[in-house]
Amino acid sequence: MPPDRKTVATGVAIVAALAGGFGIAKFLDRRAPAAAEKSEEHSEGGSGGIVKLTPAQAAAAGVSVVSVGQGGGSDLRLTGRVESAPDARAVVAAPAAGSVVRVLVAPGASVGAGAGLAVIRSPEGAAAHAEAVAAAAEATAAQAALGREERLMKAGVTPRQDFETAQAAAARATANAGAARAKAGAFGSPGVSGEAMVRSPIAGVVTAVQVAAGGYVAQGGVVAEVANSTRVEVVFNASAEAAAKIRTGMPLKIAGADGSQADAVVIGVAPLAQDSTGAAMIRARLTGGRLTPGAAVSAAVATEGPTLPTVPTEAVQTLGGRSVVFVAVAGGFKPQTVTPGRSGGGYTQIVAGLKGDERVAGRGAFLLKAELSKGAGEEE
Repeated sequence: MPPDRKTVATGVAIVAALAGGFGIAKFLDRRAPAAAEKSEEHSEGGSGGIVKLTPAQAAAAGVSVVSVGQGGGSDLRLTGRVESAPDARAVVAAPAAGSVVRVLVAPGASVGAGAGLAVIRSPEGAAAHAEAVAAAAEATAAQAALGREERLMKAGVTPRQDFETAQAAAARATANAGAARAKAGAFGSPGVSGEAMVRSPIAGVVTAVQVAAGGYVAQGGVVAEVANSTRVEVVFNASAEAAAKIRTGMPLKIAGADGSQADAVVIGVAPLAQDSTGAAMIRARLTGGRLTPGAAVSAAVATEGPTLPTVPTEAVQTLGGRSVVFVAVAGGFKPQTVTPGRSGGGYTQIVAGLKGDERVAGRGAFLLKAELSKGAGEEE
């Protein structure tokens, strides 16, 4: 019996539905590998949460990498300046008045201890050299006379009194020779012509030269200045309240304006002279890291309260409605969700999200945020 129209229509609908389902399944099967491949690329960091930058690229882009610090609940924040240590600076003066024969260095030159800076010709130096030579000759003659008198005394030719007289004369001549040598040394140990080398007492870099060849320099006049940039101290001016909480031996975490970091320890707290406010000068010596003399720096002093990881405030960025810092990882920077705490003095405490041994992007962290946000926008 031929099928009626209703039965035929139902069969056609079933066939069409089956065919459509088969087509959709095949479409999903084609999409799945592509989606999986894209997801894999995403997870590997192509644009999936890691900003790929080499250290050189990061530095060129202005992104500094700093270590996570440790701070207390009521840290003191100090600002100061890096200075050369007292024994790392030398103002080299002319030992005698005279004319400048040669200048041997220029500002910026590196010199060792005892290196020549300039040559000065001094009439006083020439006289001192002559006195030293004459005194040495007299001492030699007196020693020879003493030897003769000793031999004659032992042979019974001369009395002991003559030997003792010669002995006193030899001692006096030797003392005079020593004094003459010291005087010549004070004039820079000049030669016959009175020329003496002005030498640097320390190793370092020449920061200034105050004389020129052919000029004249007075005794005690500055010839050059030398500083050792590797030996520095940090000087802070603190209020009376802050100074009262700081003790010698306290550790400091120092940060430079360029993102450099260093560890230091307080070596002295002294009231400022002619200051009735109780303010004090705090000196600290580096125990790790390196800072440039003249640079402005800040420091954190943990006085009390729990110790928490701290980062520069500019390291904390907002990404997708959450607070993050960019942790340095192999190949770039990875955003790490954190819970910020108190902020002050350019630093922010991290209550949760960091262990404290990480290195994070400080200055320029917003550039990483912009790059990551751009990558997310392009994917979308």
